Amino acid sequence: MITGIHHVQIAVAKELEHATIDFYRHSLGLKEIPKPENLLKNGGAWFTLGMQQLHIAPEEVPQEYNRNSKRHLCFLVLNILEAEDHFRLRNVEIIPDNQPVLGWKRFYFRDPAGNRMEIAEMVF
Repeated sequence: MITGIHHVQIAVAKELEHATIDFYRHSLGLKEIPKPENLLKNGGAWFTLGMQQLHIAPEEVPQEYNRNSKRHLCFLVLNILEAEDHFRLRNVEIIPDNQPVLGWKRFYFRDPAGNRMEIAEMVF
């Protein structure tokens, strides 16, 4: 019945919308795609990652809502050390993995809106 995930939408406080979109556009290097005309008035941005998309939506959410949450997306990389260097060069705080999982190397970071993100390399 379910065949995959098309997109994930993350919420950002309205005052952090532009900083967060800029972060995904420039620090992560995601490719922005046009939003449908009828949704432009809502703000935010859409990005593509292969067959999936990441949608950023401004909402009336307190910053603590994201900053205190463990919910997250996981981005796969081919080389975790290169990814970590990439983030450090952009002054992104790396949050070490305090619960290692066999077969994975990973770390976390938070975007400007406080959303928690995981970067992982499969090492089977």
